[in-house]
Amino acid sequence: MNRIKIKDKEFTISITGEQIQREVKRVADEINRDLAGKNPLFLSVLNGSFMFTADLMRNITIPCEVTFVKLASYQRATTTGKVKEVLGLSEDISDRTVVIVEDIVDTGLTMERLLETLGTRNPKEIHIATLLVKPEKLRIDLDIKYVAMRIPNDFIVGYGLDYDGFGRNYSNIYTVVSENE
Repeated sequence: MNRIKIKDKEFTISITGEQIQREVKRVADEINRDLAGKNPLFLSVLNGSFMFTADLMRNITIPCEVTFVKLASYQRATTTGKVKEVLGLSEDISDRTVVIVEDIVDTGLTMERLLETLGTRNPKEIHIATLLVKPEKLRIDLDIKYVAMRIPNDFIVGYGLDYDGFGRNYSNIYTVVSENE
């Protein structure tokens, strides 16, 4: 499918599933190399990162663990600028290497809040692995060590990313081409 319609918006394919898988494998290879012997805890940020986390974990070959946290900062297609923790972290991360797995970093506000929260739990080190980053939209200076792809400041859906709850199920990533609001 080259074009999809979700609610009042039309989208066209911008990143194929094959491109995504190639970049996920590259990121996993970097993590396998850099974090060998550290038994990292992968902290997947729900809901958007579930597909990226699953594919990333399939390519991680070092001993590790995975857990999930849910943060909310979006309403429909725009960020609210305020982050609300919905589901917290129950694992002890003191003196652990933590890898935050995120679907997309745009403003950086969500990541900043998560880093502050995790920092109070005395981790040994925290790394960020994100499928996508929007460099033009970043408002926070973040050290994002593992980036699969840098993209323009477009509204996208697919591969875990949604529009008002819809579109997460696509294996490709689509960019909005029309807004009929």
